[in-house]
Amino acid sequence: MGKAVIAIHGGAGAINRAQMTPEQEQRYIAALSAVVEAGQAILAAGGSALDAVTEAVRLLEECPLFNAGKGAVFTHAGTHELDACVMDGYSLRAGAVAGVSRIENPVLAARLVMEHSPHVLLVGEGAHAFVAAQGMPLVDPTLFSTPERRDQLERAQAGDRVVLDHDAPLDPDRKFGTVGAVALDVEGNLAAATSTGGMTNKLPGRVGDTPLVGAGCYANNANVAVSCTGTGEVFMRTLAAYDIAALMEYGGMSLQEACAGVVMDKIPALGGSGGVIAIDREGNVALPFNSEGMYRGYGYVGDAPNIGIYQE
Repeated sequence: MGKAVIAIHGGAGAINRAQMTPEQEQRYIAALSAVVEAGQAILAAGGSALDAVTEAVRLLEECPLFNAGKGAVFTHAGTHELDACVMDGYSLRAGAVAGVSRIENPVLAARLVMEHSPHVLLVGEGAHAFVAAQGMPLVDPTLFSTPERRDQLERAQAGDRVVLDHDAPLDPDRKFGTVGAVALDVEGNLAAATSTGGMTNKLPGRVGDTPLVGAGCYANNANVAVSCTGTGEVFMRTLAAYDIAALMEYGGMSLQEACAGVVMDKIPALGGSGGVIAIDREGNVALPFNSEGMYRGYGYVGDAPNIGIYQE
């Protein structure tokens, strides 16, 4: 069994070094480092992979630099619809919410669905009612709004475009801002969590890969934990996260081979872009992406966080 480790992402896209000021770059690096360190601290204390990924994604949702929770993008109707999923590799239990607008931390709602309902996925008002019954306070949807995201919607509507959320901080209309985390704990358990605000100017009711088990989020102790970010529709059609696990289980591929096959070949073949973070049961880490950049980081317990933004 490998050493306990956590990996996170804050979205992929055309994140261009030339367009990023040193100050912006440092803000992202500091935010990603703090989240990796929080996850490492949980794992170092003997905490579960599930707790580590849940907390890492909660922190990313709380950070307006990323499109999940605070700072979420707007739909075509000027509303917010958030999605999240969490999966436990030990039990293969999973929980998810989609199309929610009154839940401050969708990842915590997903965890409630997993642990306190017989279901995997709850949507919209049904999800709101369930978490409220579990004692989670509902919030005003304006909590997620930021002036930057409102400007982004107006530009997208002017151009009649649906836009992914991370392509260069100075061109925020072309970025995938999904956030996610995967971890391996000291007991050898894997877990994954993913959360997103979706696509700017998306049709109300649109759900992407993020809350779908096997598409944007998957964990199985037998092989791998995966969290995806990118063109959600393509990750759904390829079942990208599960495909990585299947290539390892049935194809005998290594983590790196399986991830490369999906991210570098299968996703682009269907016109998709983005990336994944993945950890196998041995504690190997893979962070491949086919876009110009992906906000990412990982850290083994006891080591300093390793943070990246651009292609190496």
